[in-house]
Amino acid sequence: MMNNRLRFLPIGITMALGLVACNRQEAPEAPARMVPAADVTESKMDKMIAKFVPTDISYDEGLLTEREQKVVAELYAASKIMDELFLQQAYAGNEELREELTKDSSPEAAKTRQYFDIMFGPFDRLDHSKPFMGTKTRPAGANFYPEDMSKEEFAAWLTEHPEDKAAFTSEFTVIRRSEGKLVAIPYSEFYGDKLKIAAEHLRKGAESADNPSLKKYLLSRADAFGTNDYFQSDMDWMDLKDHTIEVVIGPYEVYEDELFNYKASFEGFITVRDPKESAKLAKFVAYLDDIERNLPIPDEYKNFERGSESPMVVVQEIYAAGDAKSGVQTLAFNLPNDEKVREAKGSKKVMLKNLHEAKFEKLLKPIAAIVLEPEQLKWVTFDGFFNHTLMHEISHGVGPGKIIIDGRKTEVKQELKETYSKLEECKADVLGMYNNVFMIEKGVFPKTFEKDIAVTFLAGIFRSIRFGITEAHGAGNAIIFNYLLERGAYELNAETAKVKVNFERIQPVVKELATRLLTIQANGDYAGAKKMLEQYGTATAAIETLRSKLAELPVDIKPVFQIDKMLGTSEM
Repeated sequence: MMNNRLRFLPIGITMALGLVACNRQEAPEAPARMVPAADVTESKMDKMIAKFVPTDISYDEGLLTEREQKVVAELYAASKIMDELFLQQAYAGNEELREELTKDSSPEAAKTRQYFDIMFGPFDRLDHSKPFMGTKTRPAGANFYPEDMSKEEFAAWLTEHPEDKAAFTSEFTVIRRSEGKLVAIPYSEFYGDKLKIAAEHLRKGAESADNPSLKKYLLSRADAFGTNDYFQSDMDWMDLKDHTIEVVIGPYEVYEDELFNYKASFEGFITVRDPKESAKLAKFVAYLDDIERNLPIPDEYKNFERGSESPMVVVQEIYAAGDAKSGVQTLAFNLPNDEKVREAKGSKKVMLKNLHEAKFEKLLKPIAAIVLEPEQLKWVTFDGFFNHTLMHEISHGVGPGKIIIDGRKTEVKQELKETYSKLEECKADVLGMYNNVFMIEKGVFPKTFEKDIAVTFLAGIFRSIRFGITEAHGAGNAIIFNYLLERGAYELNAETAKVKVNFERIQPVVKELATRLLTIQANGDYAGAKKMLEQYGTATAAIETLRSKLAELPVDIKPVFQIDKMLGTSEM
C-alpha cells in the first residue's frame, strides 16, 4: 500500500517528452549542493548503486496487435510525464538538482545522477530518507505542502476553517501559502500544463484502441486530468473487459506524504495481460465474501458494503512510471483506493509476473540461503512467493474501510493519518498468510502448501526490511517479525544467526496479530497504531543481526525496460 513497472514508439512521439513548466509553482528554495553528502565517498556510492542489480524486464510482444502497439506507444509517452510529475512531487528542488547533475561531466556526478534517478531525488529511500547529496533533510510532506508547515499549523487552520477540510485533505490537491494564508490547489491546476500533454497522449491512444472498454477508460482518465475528478475513470478502469493492455495511470498511492498520508503520487503501469496465468486466478473471486466473513474480528467490524467485483489478472510489465518506479520495484497493485469506487465495484488485483520471477531468482533465493535454517529451505518456493503477493493484494480489499467514530462517518486512512500506510501494509501481509491458510481449508491449495506459505514469507521479510524500516512495507514486516519472534512463532538460533518457523505456533500467533491490527483500523485508533509501530516496528537487535548478514547482496532490481532500449533512452 505497499512500496511497490516494451517498446513501440513511432517517430515523433518523443517530441512531447520534454519538461514543461507547471502552473502556480512557487519558487523552491535553493537546492542542496550537487556534491555528495560528506559521508558518501565514491566507493560508497558504487556500493549504493550495486544494491540495485540491473535486470532486463521484457514481455511477449506477440501478445499485442499492430494497433495495440500504437496504443502502448502513446501510453509510454504519457507515463514519461508521470515520471516528471512524481519527481516534482517528491522534492521541490529535484528538477534543478537533476539539471545540475546532467551538466556536470565528472565521473562523480554521473554516479550520483544514477542513484538520484533510482531514488527520484537526493534522499536515500533505503536509509531513512537521509540525503546522499547535500545536507538538507527530506521534508516529511515531500513537495505536497510548504516545507515550513507543521502538523499543528495544518490542524489549526482546519479548526478555524472547517469548510476547507475536504479540499485540504483531498488526495488531489497541494497545499501552498498565498498572501499569508494556506490554500489548497487542485492537481489539475497546479500540474495543469503537464497533465494536458499526458491527456492528449491518452486520447491519441484511445484512437488506436479497438477495445471499447479500454477506449472509454483512456478518454475518461484524460478528462480526469483536467477536472481533478477521478471517480468515473476509476469506475471505467474497473469495467475493463476482454482487453489485452492493462494500464493504470494517474495519482494513487499516498506513501510519499509522510506528514499525513493524504496526498496521492502520480504513477503509471503499462502491462500486457497473460491470459493463461490470469485464468488460474478466477477461482479466488468466489471466495471474497467468505474471506471477509472469516476475518478474526466481530461481525460489526467487517465490511460487506464494498463491491463484490474483484478482477484478478496476471500481467507482464512493459513499463512502470513515477511513484511505481522509485526505489524498490512493485510486485503487484490493488487499486483503486477510492472507497466510493470500492463500495460500488470492489478493487482490481494486478500481479506482475515478470517482476516476481526476477525478484525470486535474484533476491529471495539468495536471502533465504543466508537467513533460514537449512532444513527449511526446501519450503522456499516461487508458488509460495507468488501466491502470498496475490493474497496480500486481496487482503488490501477486505476489513474496515469506511468507519463510524463517535457517530461521525470517516475512513480508516483519515483517522490513522501518517501511520496508515505502515499499518495497512502490515495488515495485508498478516492477512496474506491467514487467508492463504483459509484457502487450504477450502481445498483451493493442498495441505502441504501451508509450510511453503510460512517459510517463503519469513524469507521475504528480509527482502522487505532491507528497503528500510521507515518505508511502509519494511515497517509492516518489522512489526510481523518482532511480534512473531516474541511469541515463539519464529525462532532465532543465537549460535548460527539463522531463523526458522515454528509450525505449531505460527497460525495462532498470525491470527492474534491480525485481530489486533484489524481492531485498530476498525476503531480508527491512532494512538493504538502509534503504539504498535513504536513497540514492534523497529530495527531490533534480532533484525539487525540477520540484516547485517545480507549486506553484500543486492537489495532490489533496477529494471532495464525493453521499451527504453528500443527508444535508445533510459531517462526517467
